[in-house]
Amino acid sequence: MASQAEARGPRSPSSWRWVVCGLLFLATTINYIDRQILALLKPLLDETFHWTNTQFGTVNAVFQAAYAVGYVAFGTLVDRLGVKLGYSLALGVWSVAAMLHALAGSALGFAWARLLLGLGEAGNFPSAVKAVAGWFPADERAFATTLFNSGSNVGAIIAPAVVPLLAFSWGWHAPFIAAGLAGLLWIVLWLPLYRRPPREDESTAPASIGWKDLLGRKAVWSYALARFLTDPVWWFFLIWLPDYFKKTRHLDLKASWVLLASVYGVVTVLSVFGGAVTSRLVARHGLIKGRKLALLTFALTVVPIVFVGQVGVWPAVVLMGIAGASHQAWSANLYTTVSDVFPQEAVARVVGLGGMAGSLGGILFPLLTGALLDAFEAQGRVSVGYGVLFSICGGAYVLAFVLNHALNPRFARQSFAPLVMRPR
Repeated sequence: MASQAEARGPRSPSSWRWVVCGLLFLATTINYIDRQILALLKPLLDETFHWTNTQFGTVNAVFQAAYAVGYVAFGTLVDRLGVKLGYSLALGVWSVAAMLHALAGSALGFAWARLLLGLGEAGNFPSAVKAVAGWFPADERAFATTLFNSGSNVGAIIAPAVVPLLAFSWGWHAPFIAAGLAGLLWIVLWLPLYRRPPREDESTAPASIGWKDLLGRKAVWSYALARFLTDPVWWFFLIWLPDYFKKTRHLDLKASWVLLASVYGVVTVLSVFGGAVTSRLVARHGLIKGRKLALLTFALTVVPIVFVGQVGVWPAVVLMGIAGASHQAWSANLYTTVSDVFPQEAVARVVGLGGMAGSLGGILFPLLTGALLDAFEAQGRVSVGYGVLFSICGGAYVLAFVLNHALNPRFARQSFAPLVMRPR
């Protein structure tokens, strides 16, 4: 459990932390616009490149493989270089990669562009979570994480509204170029506005924590396994929902963008509410029990997604929105447990390890999804295939909660020796 001093954080928390949170939100929004463009353009690119579901799944698996490597690489870089430089590097890499998509002329070309995009985008969450750990006291971190993480929902709302407009007006290349330019503009804002967190000056954590120290901790594996099982569900939503509406509801991109935007609108509103619920649970039951209750609650509220194929279009949108919001609230709590449990010097690397595990799941699930859908589509039963996939999504969080709790039942604060006092 975090000490009372840690729960209070700095003696006088700076109001600048909310400016920092706003910048993290903006970066996360750009991040999710970038990664969703390909999925939204799939119906157009299908006609241009004539790729199969398996090829499309493979392209996305390449992204996930690079994302896995990038998570560990940027987790290490951010712990060593600091948030300011590490985050700038991440944004620079993924912004250039986004624009390179416009030069792709085949599935292989998109795979190369996705590889570089995955490497860069992996730097977002290790950087953002470390920034929150430095700027916010423990009792505010879940709420701050929910706020910046809501950028993923806002990005998912903006993308289906803007990407088709750009594509139909200036061609499919235009959204990729615009997204890359937005990321470069963010760097121009970030470099002069980001300041050193006050909590860094008060750190009494070890000067150096080795990989062997981290990998031997059950607390690391409890986090990593939870990410492995649940991250692929969110990727499934981002990648396959446009195809789901087209193949099972017979709605093309022009007709389905309102539904997609509505899904993520529900996600945005409910996930922020989920952050408030977490704060209430922590205030009432304490840090450990409050976090556990929040994780269990959000695991259970994903389960109704198994019924999405048995209801009409708009009820399906609501079920998807509830599941997506539950994922985001679950994810925000899971991220926050890292800064609750580990010293700041290790936060980015632990987040990176968990992100790598989530990406490994994200590699496997698109491959399974593509192969399964091709098989059911050949039988004329693509709706059944999607039903199987939504059932997997519905059960993933309950299993993740059970394993997370078994490996780290008390969210014990991890101590590392020798301890040193940083000079001010």
